[in-house]
Amino acid sequence: MKKLKKIFACLLLVLPGLSAISQESWAGLEHLFTPVEQYVVYRTEAPLQIDGIADEPAWKQSSWSADFRDIEDDKKPQPLFRTRVKMLWDEDNLYVYAELEEPHIWAYYTDHDQIVYHENDFEVFVDPDGDGYNYFEFEVNAQNTLFDLFLPMPYRNGGIPLLSWDAHGFESAVSLVGTLNDPSDADELWAVEMKVPFSDMQTGMNRQVPKEGETWKINFSRVHWQTGVVDGTYRKKKDPATGRDLPEYNWVWSPPGLINMHYPERWGMLQFSAERVGSTPVAFCMPAGGQFRKYVWLVYYRQQKYKADHGRFASGFEELDLEGLVNEIEGQSCNLSMLATDFQFTVQLIMPDGLELSVNEAGLFRKKQK
Repeated sequence: MKKLKKIFACLLLVLPGLSAISQESWAGLEHLFTPVEQYVVYRTEAPLQIDGIADEPAWKQSSWSADFRDIEDDKKPQPLFRTRVKMLWDEDNLYVYAELEEPHIWAYYTDHDQIVYHENDFEVFVDPDGDGYNYFEFEVNAQNTLFDLFLPMPYRNGGIPLLSWDAHGFESAVSLVGTLNDPSDADELWAVEMKVPFSDMQTGMNRQVPKEGETWKINFSRVHWQTGVVDGTYRKKKDPATGRDLPEYNWVWSPPGLINMHYPERWGMLQFSAERVGSTPVAFCMPAGGQFRKYVWLVYYRQQKYKADHGRFASGFEELDLEGLVNEIEGQSCNLSMLATDFQFTVQLIMPDGLELSVNEAGLFRKKQK
């Protein structure tokens, strides 16, 4: 194993977008550094009936998210049908309500933990502490069939999903403006309402209950298949050349920039407000170090590419063509360093106030205040 090497760079400049270092440093990775969506969620004091119909005053006062876009964002056309969500919370639960425009509502899976993304579905991804590990996924189709799972780490890093994990307190309900599995008519939309208990998103001894101003990583996805009708039943369309199902559409709230939802660092940001829904709006506040995260992730992506090409990780920034991290030494004083061997690395950014941001070769992100 190669001797550990430590490489330092100082004085990174905080500027909007990707301008703090040379544009060449980001070349080919721009799609992984577009701004993510943000949402401030307010408290509800009145109980909500989980019936798939958002007719309570709290729901009427909550704000819609931005409309969903393609998972690859501007690389692909805008979605064929509108999808949007809104959220609320109380001391026990996160509530999600989604509307999915759909001229032909269909779903045939009815058993818990069937792989509902093989049909049209709606999906929620939650990483409470934002470290990219130990996150939760909830998927529902128009039959209100739940597929829930726990991911100890993303698939790209060797994660194996825990399909046996169940969210015992989870509740959901679906409502339709139209009919289910009836190709003879045209439908308008289906809606899903979810209650996700914080107690179900617990790892170890720590119950994940948000505090005022706390920010979680979250994202939403809609899988949509192209279908035809065979003998009165919806069937996926096939590629005539291969005989395989045509690829599905993936429409999401905060596009990761590639066809992979399991990039937690690319999910949107959900900020909890203790204010009651309908009160004076609260502006989203960027978490400490938020605008600097991109630098450690830039090194992470470059290292993964370098290892794929060379069979080992780079020992220093110069091998990654990231000299710009060293050369542009102006602005706010920060310290960026990397410990690397052939098979491991950790890149760390230390802020002037002592805040430390780091990510390792396995994609584990850490934030620590000295």
